[in-house]
Amino acid sequence: MGRTILIVDDEESIIQSLQGILADEGFDVISATSGSSALEKIDETMPDLVLLDIWMPGLDGIETLVKIKESHSQLPVIMMSGHGTIETAVKATKLGAYDFIEKPLSLEKVLLCINNAVDHSKLEEEITLLKEKQKGKYQITGDSDAIRQLKEQIRIVSRTNAWVLISGENGTGKELVAHTIHRLSPRSRKPMIEVNCAAIPEELIESELFGHEKGAFTGAATMKKGKFDLAHEGTLFLDEIGDMSLKAQSKTLRILQEQKFERVGGSRTIQVDVRVIAATNKDLEAEIQKGTFRDDLFYRLNVIPMRVPPLRERVEDIPQLIKEFISEISVDMNLEPKVFSEKALLLLRRYQWPGNVRELRNLVERLFIMVPSREIQASDIPPPFSQVPDAKDAYALGLAAGTYKDAKGLFEKAFLAKKLQEFNWNISQTAEAIGIERSNLHKKIKAYGLENLRSP
Repeated sequence: MGRTILIVDDEESIIQSLQGILADEGFDVISATSGSSALEKIDETMPDLVLLDIWMPGLDGIETLVKIKESHSQLPVIMMSGHGTIETAVKATKLGAYDFIEKPLSLEKVLLCINNAVDHSKLEEEITLLKEKQKGKYQITGDSDAIRQLKEQIRIVSRTNAWVLISGENGTGKELVAHTIHRLSPRSRKPMIEVNCAAIPEELIESELFGHEKGAFTGAATMKKGKFDLAHEGTLFLDEIGDMSLKAQSKTLRILQEQKFERVGGSRTIQVDVRVIAATNKDLEAEIQKGTFRDDLFYRLNVIPMRVPPLRERVEDIPQLIKEFISEISVDMNLEPKVFSEKALLLLRRYQWPGNVRELRNLVERLFIMVPSREIQASDIPPPFSQVPDAKDAYALGLAAGTYKDAKGLFEKAFLAKKLQEFNWNISQTAEAIGIERSNLHKKIKAYGLENLRSP
């Protein structure tokens, strides 16, 4: 079935002439001889485009256009008039008309105008779908206490222009947090420009961030806008800021403080308005002590610090994350969704997830492809995901942790899990044996998600 066009005109000869031409071009054509009947036809059939005469008895074309746009704002409307003036055309366009055609009608111009409007409408539909997909792509999944707190922080910060420094291990979703802040902010209609600080060679940092003029250096055949320029009135996301060289840090600090710069090879000062969100998997305060990160840059970026929790601190979110991944993978591969058994989920909750959410996503995709049955069982989970970490594993993970706090948490979780198993999950006996208050042990069990380790 082709695209449907509604012709609205009080002259039957015009309708018949257009019907014949448009039908030959593969369009489905319906018609109305008044504004009021046109509105009824739109509600009944929802056409893809409307050809609307301006001068009609009763409800005229301009009044009809207003009513169409009130209830169907995305429906393209092309106005027709035998008494056209520039003022009328401008008024119709301001009210939302796609184009304006004068009578007597040139059939070539009518077809060109219709095809342009249909193509434009398709493009708008695709953009809308893409935006909806992007919204889904940047949803933070989980209902754990840690994720609820993070979502609340994002909700508060998003409404402001405050700069944010996001910290977290690799694979935790720092980029996702940055995109969510931007999407919920007043700057969301402007772009979020990403800079991978670890990937830019030191000699190209100025050109990459500030842009260059034509002929600024060998190979600069055209003028190029830099990341700061492209992010004007939007958001600049400095990913892996801890991996930026000291030379690059110095140049970046200057532009962050002044929000103005000159392109390489240029002399004109360009003023920008950008919100900066930075992310790192490093302990920047430790890097400052080592002399590899500037303290003044740290204090400039660290207006609102945010920490994205590792997956081992939010294991209760694993079933929800898996469900989301399964949904994405099944759509991408055009295959029936699969499910994880309760015992399989229990095994995955016990794993420490050094690679965090990214590691979980990779495992789910692997199992989705390789396991033939619809339900993925505990026996399908391969090592090391199927192994419960012992003290030796916890020690090794602790040594590999990025911060003292993370290492301490890993050891404490493994220690408490071992003691609880020793005392058959008797909370009072365990608390007495290890010398802490019973209420405190309850809090730690909840904080580390240890209740998930208890055999069903």
